[in-house]
Amino acid sequence: MSMNLSPVTTVSLVETNKNPSGVALVHSDRTNVAADPTDLVELAKVVQKGDQFVRANAGNKLMVIADQIRYLQQQAQKVLEDAKRDADLHHAACNVVKKPGTMYYLYLRPSGQRYFSLLSPLEWGKSCPHEFLGAYHLEHDMSWTPAKEVEKRRNDFAAIDKLLNAQTALTYDTRPNFDGLTRESIKES
Repeated sequence: MSMNLSPVTTVSLVETNKNPSGVALVHSDRTNVAADPTDLVELAKVVQKGDQFVRANAGNKLMVIADQIRYLQQQAQKVLEDAKRDADLHHAACNVVKKPGTMYYLYLRPSGQRYFSLLSPLEWGKSCPHEFLGAYHLEHDMSWTPAKEVEKRRNDFAAIDKLLNAQTALTYDTRPNFDGLTRESIKES
């Protein structure tokens, strides 16, 4: 049978010294008073409370780190899933050279072959020869964005671009370059 005992709290009192640093105290009896037993209990309670707070604070900080680890694991999982999707899409049959910035439409032939077309199901109309699997936008980093996420991704890039432009404006160097012209005067001319 295991008993869960709480840790023993120890209290350390300052050592008494009647001649600190070789100097005799005027009233050593006032500075070196023997501790009252109730004072020791109070000191022990304060130390124990301090131990509890240290443990709680460490636990809270570790919980934040654990949450961050879970978030990073989710992000890593998403990166791996996106990479697999992108690799699969790059291996789909296509009779045109794929160019970034273009929307491609993925179809499935009865044979099981997946292929890209530049024609959407709307453009095919009722004569669409194969099962439509989805539309994907080829990004400039050669990743694929599903059509339903294209607008969100554009907004994200616009926000990032705005931040980068604001940062550039803040760090723009107006010092003269080697020929005495400032970068601003070059822009104005």
